[in-house]
Amino acid sequence: MAKHEGKIIAQNRKARHDFFIEETFEAGMVLRGTEIKSIRAGKINIKESFARVEKGEVILHQAHISPYEQGNRHNHDPVRERKLLLHKREIKKLIGKTQQQGYSIIPIKVYLKQGRAKVLIGLAKGKKKYDKRQALKEKDAKRQMDKAIGQRMKGMD
Repeated sequence: MAKHEGKIIAQNRKARHDFFIEETFEAGMVLRGTEIKSIRAGKINIKESFARVEKGEVILHQAHISPYEQGNRHNHDPVRERKLLLHKREIKKLIGKTQQQGYSIIPIKVYLKQGRAKVLIGLAKGKKKYDKRQALKEKDAKRQMDKAIGQRMKGMD
């Protein structure tokens, strides 16, 4: 399990709703030109993005990094494919798992760690509709229990 530390720039909240996250990995991103300035400004969207292992490299697809406003001709294509930097053993593990049916690699968060942009990617298996409904029921039940406990504690004061 990869732990992250640093300022969270973007989060894929729907990832935990749509997928069972089995394992997470911290990956660096290969960026060009003004992309890091846009990321620091919070101009990144990873909701529709995913990663794939291609020719022994992990590539991030459909991550949208908006062009930097003060940039000129050195700006980049907002949805270009970006290489993710992982250790060889992690890539081999991802290759082995993604060849199995139903496994995907999805970005969970983008954050800055020691001035560098990092992506927390998860090895995920898609949830069925009934799994999503069950998760919502559990979340709602927990919320109601917390609310009842809070009201009981208020009554004791």
